[in-house]
Amino acid sequence: MTGKAYLVGAGPGRADLITVRGLTVLRQADAVIYDRLIAASLLDEAPPHAERIFVGKRPGCHTFRQDGITETLVRLVRAGLQVVRLKGGDPGVFAHLVEEATALAAAGLPFEIVPGVSSALAVPLHAGIPLTWRGVASAFTVVSGHEVTPDGCSGVSWALLAASPTLVVLMALGRLEQVCAHLIAAGRDPATPAALISRGASCDQRLLLATLAALPAYQQNAQLPPPAVLVVGEVAKLASALAWFDPMSVATEPMLWEER
Repeated sequence: MTGKAYLVGAGPGRADLITVRGLTVLRQADAVIYDRLIAASLLDEAPPHAERIFVGKRPGCHTFRQDGITETLVRLVRAGLQVVRLKGGDPGVFAHLVEEATALAAAGLPFEIVPGVSSALAVPLHAGIPLTWRGVASAFTVVSGHEVTPDGCSGVSWALLAASPTLVVLMALGRLEQVCAHLIAAGRDPATPAALISRGASCDQRLLLATLAALPAYQQNAQLPPPAVLVVGEVAKLASALAWFDPMSVATEPMLWEER
């Protein structure tokens, strides 16, 4: 059988956020190369014979370097296996899709990209926060917290980020204080509503609500664990009114809010 790679988005948090197509190819896999943030129960969907290879990364601790992941993917497909590269969220959003797909293409190996539900969309919604709101927020911007530097955000100006009606920062915890400070310095109102959502769309989801200026201090006290998504904008104040996901009702930290 000719080998083929499937670059699959598993969605965030809940196992049932994977797409039907993603689940279909997972159930036919000979090998699964998977990340740290996927729902562990998804691995049970792969056939018993399928090799399971963990390549998860966390700050300062990489099980595989990215070139090692790419080489493993190419090697297995070249050996004739049906290989699922299972990524959290959507494979095209901060997930090294270009490096892996380019390597497969250069090797002349077939591959398919299976879109997934991005954490940028699903995590805020599981906290009751839509990214747009008619008459209030007509656009949103998504950036990675890993791109934040002391002087700015790689490839994007703080002025543009501060002007976005809704700003979503993925992998936000490590740079939370810098992000909030840079946005305020670039002109964002310190009283802008902000939400920090930890382990979103999972049974461990926790939420902090505050103003942009106050949020870092609340997080310092609460110490919500990663991964976390930051949402800045008027839409964040909808979290209390639109709360629907059960873990929010048993969150171990209070949902905090400072009135504007």
